[in-house]
Amino acid sequence: MADNKLSVIPLGGLGEFGMNIMALRYGDDIIVIDAGMMFPDDELLGVDIVTPDLTYLVDNRSHVRALILTHGHEDHIGAVPFFLAELNVPIYGTAFTLALVERRLDEHDLEEKPKLNIVKPKQIVEIGPFKIEFINVTHSIVSAVALAVTTPLGVVIHTGDFKVDPTPIDNELFDLHTFADYGKRGVLLLLSDSTNVDRPGYTESERAVRPRLEDIFNRAERRVVLSCFSSSVHRLQTIIDLSREFKRKVAFIGRSMTSVSEIAHSLGLLSIPDGVLVRPQDAMSLPASKVTLIVSGTQGEPMSSLSRVAVDNHKHVSVGPGDVVALSSRIIPGNEKSIFRMIDHLARRGADVIYGNMNPPLHVSGHASVEELRLILNLVRPRFFVPIHGEYRQMAKHARLAEHLKSAGLEESFVLETGDTLVIDSRGARRGPQVTVGRVCIDSGTIDEVVEDIVIRDRKHLSEDGIVLPIIAINKHTGRSETLPEIVSRGFSSAEDGSDLMMAARQVVAKTLESSSLEEMTDWGVMKEKVRADLKRYIVKQTSRRPLIMPVILEI
Repeated sequence: MADNKLSVIPLGGLGEFGMNIMALRYGDDIIVIDAGMMFPDDELLGVDIVTPDLTYLVDNRSHVRALILTHGHEDHIGAVPFFLAELNVPIYGTAFTLALVERRLDEHDLEEKPKLNIVKPKQIVEIGPFKIEFINVTHSIVSAVALAVTTPLGVVIHTGDFKVDPTPIDNELFDLHTFADYGKRGVLLLLSDSTNVDRPGYTESERAVRPRLEDIFNRAERRVVLSCFSSSVHRLQTIIDLSREFKRKVAFIGRSMTSVSEIAHSLGLLSIPDGVLVRPQDAMSLPASKVTLIVSGTQGEPMSSLSRVAVDNHKHVSVGPGDVVALSSRIIPGNEKSIFRMIDHLARRGADVIYGNMNPPLHVSGHASVEELRLILNLVRPRFFVPIHGEYRQMAKHARLAEHLKSAGLEESFVLETGDTLVIDSRGARRGPQVTVGRVCIDSGTIDEVVEDIVIRDRKHLSEDGIVLPIIAINKHTGRSETLPEIVSRGFSSAEDGSDLMMAARQVVAKTLESSSLEEMTDWGVMKEKVRADLKRYIVKQTSRRPLIMPVILEI
């Protein structure tokens, strides 16, 4: 790439939710913004997390200068350990974001110590030809920042995830002035969050949740059990403040909840008055009307604390008749079944379960709605615009939202997907060549962790059609099978070995053996393939199903 070209290279997060990662390249210098993961969909059986394919960055490793993080949500930092295993470059982020990164790095054994650099809003960092200013924004996690990246061709603004909260809990306001200031000076390119472009109006302030929580505390006569995302430090602060007002002790339940609250407290982002906290193991010994339990596991994850509490399988706490359980979180699409199953279990225990949309709200989004997105567009007034963070329909809608700026200097909007590139030079902006992208499936229970596509295909195959094992005993002296082959199946047929189908299948295998030459019989690889082919043909003809067939040959 020529020295006077700026390339915008999304490696994840465009046209999909999660796995956010983007590279900016000018000449021989590359900076990377975020390195997130996503959770697998139902088709990725047995996969724990999905991370972006870093082939492009690995192929250009000598040009990668730094990783810049906008905030600490998993879809923006979850892949950092895998990124560092390939590219040990300096990382820049706010103190809270880097503390969450360190917590993730503790789970991985990296060869080299990462170079973590703490930054603050309004700070400017120079990396090669890039001058990066960190701009304070409000979101559902504390210490989130947008980035203003000054390049030799102009300024690129990356909003990260944001909403414009006029009354944030910590009074750290969204820095609209800096956005406006860059807009006045001229912005080459705006990259803006599209998550909530389908929602009209404005996203409610985090403070809007307090009246509903206050009502719950007012009405609760026994335990209050509240579940929210552990990273929602402002929500935790509201719950702690209300617990103190209502003279209740607080216990954090769950590893992530305990860990994040400790980090936030140590950095001065979460205020916990003396005498308010109790240990999880002591919570049940307190009078039921004097305790608040803050529990992780809002999405009904099978081994999460709230799921274990719901089936009365938690080692420290339980719920019973009269307890109030409130889910102060959104239902992430795809998790409905597990969440409602968990709510059913809680209801069976006699708990009053509060969840879903209501007014005042029990949960508010951390992403900007239409009017806030329009506000940022009007303040920044970019020459070019690329919507980010969302599925294609949302990014396309966001691009249409920007059309009114065509009379105010907007030349063109580009709806890019992961792997597309945008090239900007003195002649303007245009789509560039595609780069290698994809997903890497991680199964933390396996030896090498990375799950190949063929393994996922086999898992899917097994889940749909089961497995059939023809077991053949061959005499090592004569090279012949002296007994009728056995057939074992799992997930294919509940029929016993004596059923017509299984008996006929055994005869098919026996016929294959009889028709094979002595030379073939001594080559087990050939025999396995012949048995597999003949048995597959028979089973497909009889049942229209295609189980995984794995012949086993025993020498006797």
